[in-house]
Amino acid sequence: MIASDTLDFTASTTATPTLSRGLAGMPEDKVMLRAAADLTRDIASARPEIYWPDMLASAAIGYLALYGAITTTQPLAMVLLGALSAVALYRALLFIHELTHIHRDALPGFRFGWNVLVGIPVLIPSFMYENVHTLHHARTRYGTLEDPEYLPLALMKPWTLPVFALTALLLPIGLLIRSAVLVPLGAVIPPLRDLVWERASALSINPQYRRRKPEGDFARMVFWQELGSTAWAWFVLGWSATHDWRPLLVGIAVLSATAMLNQIRTLVAHLWENEGEVMSVTGQYLDSVNVPPPAMFTAIWAPVGLRYHALHHLLPSMPYHSLAECHRRLRAHLGAESTYEAANYPGLFPMLARLAKSSMKRGA
Repeated sequence: MIASDTLDFTASTTATPTLSRGLAGMPEDKVMLRAAADLTRDIASARPEIYWPDMLASAAIGYLALYGAITTTQPLAMVLLGALSAVALYRALLFIHELTHIHRDALPGFRFGWNVLVGIPVLIPSFMYENVHTLHHARTRYGTLEDPEYLPLALMKPWTLPVFALTALLLPIGLLIRSAVLVPLGAVIPPLRDLVWERASALSINPQYRRRKPEGDFARMVFWQELGSTAWAWFVLGWSATHDWRPLLVGIAVLSATAMLNQIRTLVAHLWENEGEVMSVTGQYLDSVNVPPPAMFTAIWAPVGLRYHALHHLLPSMPYHSLAECHRRLRAHLGAESTYEAANYPGLFPMLARLAKSSMKRGA
């Protein structure tokens, strides 16, 4: 069944805050919203026989290629194996997105397994996305100042785009400092602990976002994930200092490439044209991007269903393995002239060019 963060299509048609110009003023396409709900109910269950092998194989390939990059003495082999490791670990990491949406009882043990095998080793445990990403899907928060994952990049200065992409290269170093130094210090310095939680404990891009303190079961999960991340960071640093820094440096380079790849994908996940206004569900859909087949290489830079990002905003809890079939059904049912078709784009580079052109035109 679809979890509770699935959009309420009935409620979405009510007039709450005032909608204005552009996509923020887009009225609801009730035919599209109803079709999205009605035509996909039978494929809305997460299938463990797909999730587990996919995640485990991605992680295994990533770590084996990383080991090869660390141990080889050939520069070209190191680069090729490092690239393979970055792509495979990128796919494994993006299962964190699925964890924020699937019903907590849908895949027993998957959250724990993912954190042990992927999240903690790369210092991005699932709490850094859980209870954060769902705010991006909240009907009255998307694209506003309360959305942790939105910036009007298309309307900002042109230089912000390369800066936005390149800062991702520093992410692994920042994560290492966070887990090895800031979190332990925060345990004895409460103001620092509060600051780290508010400002450095979420995978967000909105600099104005401040994270609220965790409570209840979630707070207990955060404690154990933080403990595991800190212990791992100390082990890696200690082993590197007493044995060899090469594995850590190669690992940082690989994860920097992974972070860069994700940041480039983020640039084309939306049109980034909203200026902080509340948007209708249809407006949110049209501000988001699908890159369906026959676009080439999309499964590499937008894996685990993220090539259907606009569709994901219509059906947030739809498992990634069902999105292609959802897309096929909606296209066939609604037709080529529908609102649904307007969020489908040909590929990565045309979208990057569109964003750059918009930024130069409107943000110069």
